[in-house]
Amino acid sequence: MVNNFYKGERNQMSYIIAIGAYLVLLMIYGLVIAHKKVKTTDDMMTGGHKIPFIILVGSLLATWCGGGGITGSAGVVYTGGPWVGALTFAAPPIGIILLYFIAGKVRKSNKVTVPEIMGARYGKAASIIAALCVMLAYVGVLATQLKAAADIIVLLCASSGIEISHGLALTICTALIAIITVGGGLVSVAYSDAISALLMIGGFFLAIPFLIGVANSQGATLPPEKMTITGGMSGWELLGYFLPSLALMLGDQNMLQRFASAKNSDEAKKSNIGMFIGEILVIISIVLVVTQAAKLYPTLDVPSNVIFQVAVDYLPLAFGALVMCACMAFIVTTADSYLLSSATNLTNDIYVKYIRKDATDKQKMLVLRGTIIVFSFIAVALTLYFPTVLSLQMTAYTMYGAAITPAILFALFSKKVTPAGGMAGILVGGLVTIIWTLMGTPYGIQCAIVAVPASVIAILIVSAVTRCNDPKRSLEALYQDN
Repeated sequence: MVNNFYKGERNQMSYIIAIGAYLVLLMIYGLVIAHKKVKTTDDMMTGGHKIPFIILVGSLLATWCGGGGITGSAGVVYTGGPWVGALTFAAPPIGIILLYFIAGKVRKSNKVTVPEIMGARYGKAASIIAALCVMLAYVGVLATQLKAAADIIVLLCASSGIEISHGLALTICTALIAIITVGGGLVSVAYSDAISALLMIGGFFLAIPFLIGVANSQGATLPPEKMTITGGMSGWELLGYFLPSLALMLGDQNMLQRFASAKNSDEAKKSNIGMFIGEILVIISIVLVVTQAAKLYPTLDVPSNVIFQVAVDYLPLAFGALVMCACMAFIVTTADSYLLSSATNLTNDIYVKYIRKDATDKQKMLVLRGTIIVFSFIAVALTLYFPTVLSLQMTAYTMYGAAITPAILFALFSKKVTPAGGMAGILVGGLVTIIWTLMGTPYGIQCAIVAVPASVIAILIVSAVTRCNDPKRSLEALYQDN
């Protein structure tokens, strides 16, 4: 049993300095770029539909690869083994392949947010409810990133003999992420994401040969139970990890918002291909790193810390610092993206459409930035309710994947879906998620396994018995004149 976070005499302060320097430089870079390119709320929300291809690819990748992957999901790989990692991590690549067909549709619709698309097909009420569901889910995802970032800081400080409370660490991380997002919106987020994506892939792949060499030199091997296909997990458990990620990916507003920032539909589709390649590299790197760590640490008190621990214990200082910075890059780039998306929803889909339709650009900018700050505090509060990153991650993913994804896919592709059917899918998916979670996941069945099918069934049944007589709500109207 490993009780201490680190073994050996290492200068842990170096890791703290490296992470601090990376975060400060990232913030400065994002703000400088934003100062040059951000003039309006459209620039804040979509980058003026002018985000370059390579930046768009980096932002898509960095947005998806977050703290849940290097903590919660890494813990699953450590517990179940590499084959379990391959099965659970298969959801994002599959989702990205399907996103190729969605990307062009989103850009063609010329809609910026998910509630905009919902409103176009299903009406005002659906738009408002969808916006609320998106905001709730995204603040939850933001909370997972803040919790993971605070964990890194607390553990590194503790190893250096510095006592810091989890609350203070949360405050520091939240303030920094909020500054990046408030300062430049999608422009600063996208450009800082692109830099971080390169750091993520490079840092992890440079670490792999060192860890393989250490494991081989010590004759360390995986326990037999971690070499099986299922790693001792049931099919329901594996599906419970797989389905939420897939459902979130297919309807994720962060993905859709970045497709909307592309120059045209073809550019949006090409960026999706680049994201697929990057995601495969990230998955391979995480599974390989965690697998070597599982050889070196047969038992860990906190499996979600496995990447942090092996990086600092076994890597040369420079490479260890690089990996720790890469871990923080995973977190920051996802956090600022989900924070911006949730704030965009409230500003664009509620404030501008239903509260103050004649709002000036200055007023919209003020609301957007104020909302970013408010949502940051709400996310901090959520971290106190959920005990682990993984539990918070799965709940947030399911809320979005069940309430939003089925309805948005039907809106983009189906001629037969009706406004009542779309509304039913949103309500049923959201309510089942909340009720099932409050019931404590009965029979050990993860919420997504129940909530996602329930949403799809509700859409099909209600659409079959209702009609849409408004031509403005048709599929053809969604793409007309765009």
